[in-house]
Amino acid sequence: MINNDTIISRIQTILLPENRSAFLWGPRKTGKTTLLKQQFSNACWIDLLDHDLFLSLNQNPKKLRQILEAQPSHDVVIDEVQKIPHLMDEIHWLIENNKYRFVLSGSSARKLKRSTVNLLGGRAWRFELYPLVTHELKKDFNLNKALLYGLLPSHYLSADSEMDVKAYVYDYLKEEIQAEALTRNIPAFSRFLNSAALTNGMLLNYSNAAREAGVSVKTIREYYQILEDTLIGRQLPPWKKSKKRRLIETAKFFFFDMGIVSALLNYKSLSPGTDPYGRSFEQFILQECWAYRHYSRKDFPVYFWKTASGSEVDLILGEAEIAIEIKSTESAGDNIKGIRLFNEEYTCKKNFIVSRDPIARKITSNITVLPWADFCAMLWDGQLL
Repeated sequence: MINNDTIISRIQTILLPENRSAFLWGPRKTGKTTLLKQQFSNACWIDLLDHDLFLSLNQNPKKLRQILEAQPSHDVVIDEVQKIPHLMDEIHWLIENNKYRFVLSGSSARKLKRSTVNLLGGRAWRFELYPLVTHELKKDFNLNKALLYGLLPSHYLSADSEMDVKAYVYDYLKEEIQAEALTRNIPAFSRFLNSAALTNGMLLNYSNAAREAGVSVKTIREYYQILEDTLIGRQLPPWKKSKKRRLIETAKFFFFDMGIVSALLNYKSLSPGTDPYGRSFEQFILQECWAYRHYSRKDFPVYFWKTASGSEVDLILGEAEIAIEIKSTESAGDNIKGIRLFNEEYTCKKNFIVSRDPIARKITSNITVLPWADFCAMLWDGQLL
């Protein structure tokens, strides 16, 4: 039994040479603060969620010099750095002149981008922290719990995951994101969030979303950009290379965690065989791939492939290295039309149907039905890419 006091060893490790600083980005509650306290236990800690400290540095960024001069360590962690964009010039000066090494964590790059502030000109490496993955939880991973409540540590480990996920959605998404967006039309933004949850994992359709929220298409595009800038969601791009077939070239949008979708749509449970269960299962596999790509530093592209006639491959990893169909059934059928058509143009090294089947089996000489747990284990062991 695991709980909120359980210490989980995270895969992300921030190893920096003396002359480099770092940004650590990740949505709220992914565990950035815990990770940095473990890996930089002797650093000077500046928490911009501390209201008094925030006000002091916001009014006079040069006070940061005075604070650091009184500290023995030249390693400095600044938590929620995006709250004071103009602090970045002071940080840059301290790196250049006093040889401090900064680790700057944040849950949103929006204010920094909008302020066109100094992002340290390549002196800071970029790291991201994702929700928990199977390789971190190992035997404590519960698929159905993850699909319903998501994998944010404080939610997954909670004794009351449902209440914690709801609090996150209503206290964070519907207040802080709205405040950062400077949107005055709060009802429209709330309707947009529900619409985005309903279409999570589907092709982006700005016109339909605008109609549902009662705002313009331009506003909907801005709303989606807000979710991306605040790391609440990201797009899965389509594969666009084709010699024979007309392809769908519209991206799909996914929230960063399955639990967010459940809370927004007020799901109390997810039943195998239903569409919500299948879509959550598909997102779970995608999240594992996105996290592995970043943590392994292999930086391979991730796409989906869909033709105008409706044939589809859920995931293409690398430049046609692996094609993946994702099926939440316990007995995946032999319908391999999408993978077969894709391989007519681009011969993949490996082709999988990832499912809840209990045991792996070959459908053809180059297509394997693979239980999800086996797929995840092979992924994190580096056996696939």
